[in-house]
Amino acid sequence: MKLLAATLSTLLAGASAFIPRQQPQSLNGDLGFTTELFARKAFITGNWKLNPQTKEEAEQLATGIAESISSSSPSDVGIFVPFLFLDCVKSIVGDKAVVGAEMVTPEVAGAFTGGISPLQLKSMGVEWALAGHSERRTLFKESNQYINAQCRMLVENDMNVVLCIGETLEEFEKNLVDAVCELQLKKNLAGINAEQMMSKVVIAYEPVWAIGTGKVATPEQAQFAHATIREILSRMYGSEVAESTRILYGGSVGPESVDGLLAKPDIDGALVGGASLDPSKFGRIINFEDAAVLA
Repeated sequence: MKLLAATLSTLLAGASAFIPRQQPQSLNGDLGFTTELFARKAFITGNWKLNPQTKEEAEQLATGIAESISSSSPSDVGIFVPFLFLDCVKSIVGDKAVVGAEMVTPEVAGAFTGGISPLQLKSMGVEWALAGHSERRTLFKESNQYINAQCRMLVENDMNVVLCIGETLEEFEKNLVDAVCELQLKKNLAGINAEQMMSKVVIAYEPVWAIGTGKVATPEQAQFAHATIREILSRMYGSEVAESTRILYGGSVGPESVDGLLAKPDIDGALVGGASLDPSKFGRIINFEDAAVLA
């Protein structure tokens, strides 16, 4: 787990470091109590996208993933799956991982053919969903306004969201990472308060140029982007919220890259695409070598 950088100076200051505070981001949505020395536990998530093709394959995949998760695994685990597989995957993984939807329709009811509402998901015991994935932004033309509506409706219904943000290759080459991330964060999180942000929102930074391409940002590039995002969140919500928010990296994460990425102080987990469809590879990512554990 990562020791929050902001607490180091407090630790040196003396006993005030041990004042109880609320621990954010528990997977079941509840807030627990800990001390000022709480850490951000890694959160490894898989996004199955339009995979696999049958319920039987989904069950086999979920079984393989569940078998890779143990009490000694260094991370919390989440799996985002197609709507049709939510129930069977939940029944297989049990309390080893949270199971979420890959998107949600930001409506309560009505003439929205094909839509799935947050309340419908919640009635099935599903409390997590992705929002803003680059494929939803580009292929399905989901706007910042639409993504903001998804985020707000999820948290207002006491559900959790993993908000995906990130720049294109053109924007990356023009050094616009910070500008793009700030714009998306401000527009996508509009109307979400600090309390909701601490308890219900995870950020996933996914450089669009690295998704499904086999290209992975270097740990240093990813750390720079994550530190930038945390600074933006600090300006938006204050340092406590920024330091408590888990920021995941997404972009062709694999067994060969996860250890270097997760060793960086501001990278708190991963949103994994293709490798999450292979239980062996995803299991290795879940059980990454945790270089940040304090002795």
